[in-house]
Amino acid sequence: MLYASCSLFWKGKQVNTSKKLRSLLKGNDSIVVPGIHDPMSAKIFQDAGFPALFTGGFSLSASTLGVPDIGLLTMSENIERVRRVINAINVPLISDMDTGYGSPINVIRTVEECVNVGVAGIILEDQAWPKKCGHMEGKSVISNEEHVEKIKAAVHARGDSDLVIIARTDSRATHSLEEAIQRGKNLEASGADVIFIEAPQTEEEIRMIGQEIKAPMLINLIEGGKTPNLPISDLESLGFKIILYPLTSIFATAYSMQKLARYVNSKKTTKGYDEILNFSEFEDVVDLQKYKDLDSRFLS
Repeated sequence: MLYASCSLFWKGKQVNTSKKLRSLLKGNDSIVVPGIHDPMSAKIFQDAGFPALFTGGFSLSASTLGVPDIGLLTMSENIERVRRVINAINVPLISDMDTGYGSPINVIRTVEECVNVGVAGIILEDQAWPKKCGHMEGKSVISNEEHVEKIKAAVHARGDSDLVIIARTDSRATHSLEEAIQRGKNLEASGADVIFIEAPQTEEEIRMIGQEIKAPMLINLIEGGKTPNLPISDLESLGFKIILYPLTSIFATAYSMQKLARYVNSKKTTKGYDEILNFSEFEDVVDLQKYKDLDSRFLS
């Protein structure tokens, strides 16, 4: 009975957040979506006012295993981290589900798991396994026909949920921009809600994608990556509805930790290091007052 109640809770949450994500995609404005890597970072960005958040393969691989995005994170590890993030927030979460972890049958299971834990939208890519970060070299992709069947399987598996399916192609790196655009059009026809052509390399390529693809699009902007960062007004006018900054927060986290580690190792003290929250400020981040109120209500 407890398991059934929990399952209903997650499905109810998925309905609410996926509908919210669809509503955002229908709006006039693009949505800026930051990547996060754990429940605490998710709460911080939600509290800052972002309407949706993202968990990606690189950030979860790094924060879970301390490894790069080269296909080492398993589906169960990914889903478990995603579940914990969703439990901490109320805004829609878009989750990178890599290749769907296998054949169309594997994609069906992956989609069902995502719906059950409350994911609002998922990204499915056409890389061959083991996959890599889209801005790395040495990738390979499956045929467009295979990926189309995976997207059709995902559409089937979401059932009557409103899960947003984002179809990604990495074929710009392995074939050509023209091939990537054609794959994008085929993926739109297969039932994908949003098209994601990974790693265009110039402003001209971004504009060409915007002119050719008629479905809502996602653009992936990584500091030091392959894609130039255009003004949001330009991206909006080209039809990019999701402006994704997948790694910025974990880059900033790693930078802050490195800086702190060097300071303390050098000076043997934290005195004089002011680029941190204090105890009271951190209590606010983790909602300590909420639990104090619950203590007062239920513990005498």
